[in-house]
Amino acid sequence: MQKKPYIVIMAGGIGSRFWPYSRNACPKQFLDILGTGRTLLQMTFDRYLDVSTIDKFFVVTNQSYFDQVREQLPELDESQILTEPQRRNTATCIAYATYKIQALDPEASMIVAPADHLITQEKKFHSAISKSLLAAEVEGRLITMGIKPNRPETGYGYIQYLEHGEEGVHKVKTFTEKPNAKLAKTFVESGDFVWNSGMFIWKAKSLVAAYEKYMPDVAEVFSEGRNQLGTEREPEFILKAYSLLKNISIDNGIMEQSEDVYVIPTEFGWSDLGSWNSLYELKEKDKNKNVVESNAVLYDTHNSYIKVDGNKLVVVQGLDNYLINETDNVLLICKLDAENKFREFVANAKKKGEDYV
Repeated sequence: MQKKPYIVIMAGGIGSRFWPYSRNACPKQFLDILGTGRTLLQMTFDRYLDVSTIDKFFVVTNQSYFDQVREQLPELDESQILTEPQRRNTATCIAYATYKIQALDPEASMIVAPADHLITQEKKFHSAISKSLLAAEVEGRLITMGIKPNRPETGYGYIQYLEHGEEGVHKVKTFTEKPNAKLAKTFVESGDFVWNSGMFIWKAKSLVAAYEKYMPDVAEVFSEGRNQLGTEREPEFILKAYSLLKNISIDNGIMEQSEDVYVIPTEFGWSDLGSWNSLYELKEKDKNKNVVESNAVLYDTHNSYIKVDGNKLVVVQGLDNYLINETDNVLLICKLDAENKFREFVANAKKKGEDYV
């Protein structure tokens, strides 16, 4: 019987493309964005309860979010919340969890997942997880789940795979970051590309071997501090480790370099909920294709998302493809599909004062 895998939930992001609803003090993974009564972090935790046991869960997050994780997931022991002193992207975040898990169980299997994605078809999802865990038993293999595209989406990364994979497990040929519309259309029409879901499955020792080969600086730091993980010296070691390591994603650092990366093309109602526009696509709309989550009166307005807290009456006239969001002390009015502008919005808002971000 296969051992239960460890579950690593990455929950340290700041969700800037959901600003001003998502803020530094309470980013989107800690919000009930979908109106289900559970935050995105809690929904991710719930999704994996049928996959493993609570004692095998780890949440990696920024140290400033420790209390929020503790409050939202009281089932976890404090030792299962791994806090990062600085943001160093996913390669360092995953290394922290991997070396800690391998110290506990050298033969451990792991599932790594973002805290803020949506999956609507959980039966299909669990089936894909089972297939991925089986595929990851082969020594050295690094498995990622790819989502079969249903449109030429420019907001996702793409993975190209070789067609002759066995039983739905395909060797990866290329990774491509967010393409332009023309290239995305070509990818979808080719039939051998999937969206990069950012979910990974592997044996801990397979990933450690990959760090040693492709990111030796990370391997050296964590190997030297391995005996401090799980002890009272862990926080001091992690503080030093993060000061030594660079900001790089697991995709750039390992997945795009390794010859042992495989993808399992899947469909289970996935969205990365990466922007207001992706959330708009999921929400129920009125006859003019507006999403209205406020006390609002609309005139000649179409394809827009209006979300305003409180009892304020919102009157809107003549807009198409717009977002209106008021949260606390910020009112945002912009094009609904202007997600590439949000980094600029947040940077300029910060110049006006920390309270705005």
